[in-house]
Amino acid sequence: VLENRNLQDLIKPQKVEFRSLNFNSTLHWQPGRAREARDTVYFVQYKVYGQSTWQNKDDCWGIQNHVCDLTNETSDIQEPYYGRVKAASAGVYSDWSLSCRFSPWRETMIGPPMVTVVHSNKSIILKLQAPRSPYKRKRGSKIPMTNYYDLLYQVFIINNLLDEQHRVLVYEGKDKVIKIEDLRPGISYCIMAKTYVPMLDRSSAYSSRQCTML
Repeated sequence: VLENRNLQDLIKPQKVEFRSLNFNSTLHWQPGRAREARDTVYFVQYKVYGQSTWQNKDDCWGIQNHVCDLTNETSDIQEPYYGRVKAASAGVYSDWSLSCRFSPWRETMIGPPMVTVVHSNKSIILKLQAPRSPYKRKRGSKIPMTNYYDLLYQVFIINNLLDEQHRVLVYEGKDKVIKIEDLRPGISYCIMAKTYVPMLDRSSAYSSRQCTML
């Protein structure tokens, strides 16, 4: 019994947490201290805060991964959720390990906008597209994150003659098409953009660089 108890403690999952980008929400955990227990499998349950019963996540029942996709299970983005994980090895089951409370609307990270660059002789025209959620409209298209938040776009320009860190904010607002004018021909400029959520005071990562020579 003591050996079983030890194994139970050693295989118990650690650091159970939700990670979420644009409402793509996954539960992550780390294996217990018994690293050598190769045959360990994991079982995942979830529930809405305040509910008494836990739901099994069938796709994550007896899996060897350390991640479980709960995007569909957390689609009511205003609700808070919990996830929990237990491990089994050699016929011994650990106790459950619980995540912190997770509220998708408050906690999901917003991705950067998609940026398309079109240039004319002395200006650059940008087309910005909001990141999309995994949730679909009746017609099948994915719902953009602008449906859930009041988003602003921040556009930065890097003049390649200058230091890479010298990013200048040239636009902040909601327009999807932006014109940056009075640029010098023959110089390479790079554009990066972020999504900003004023209500949560949170910015996305930078979009990938789009460089163009006028």
